Amino acid sequence: MFSLNRATIIGHLTRDPELRTTPNGKNVSSFSVATNKRWTDAAGQTQETTEFHDIVTWEKLAEIASTIFHKGDRAYVEGRLQTRNWEAQDGSRRSKTEIVAENLINLSPRKGPQIPAKTETGEEDQSPKEEKPEKVKAGKTETEEIDINDIPF
Repeated sequence: MFSLNRATIIGHLTRDPELRTTPNGKNVSSFSVATNKRWTDAAGQTQETTEFHDIVTWEKLAEIASTIFHKGDRAYVEGRLQTRNWEAQDGSRRSKTEIVAENLINLSPRKGPQIPAKTETGEEDQSPKEEKPEKVKAGKTETEEIDINDIPF
């Protein structure tokens, strides 16, 4: 019998990733991503809803996520859904469903200092440079060109 637990989202980070270390020494980071849905209702009015997704990354991916992502960045997140259950201090039962990320891509242009390029006259070109998104999978980082037409949805 075949089963599949896969979640893929593209949205914006609502907060900076928070990097922590578990009591047994493993790094874990958490952040959330907001996704929007827009549609036109029967009256012709544009409607919009927002969903908030809790994201968890572990070990090397947690370290990298806390370095390359910041609040407001546009992110591609791929992973599996996991639900945690616990008992709150007031005795009530709580649960939370999260995406445990296995693949991350920062779709926002990188910010920060850039090395100026030389123009044909030998002067430094001060115009802003577009940088490629940073892709992270299984603890590896690479720069990859993404074409919006390549996304299958």
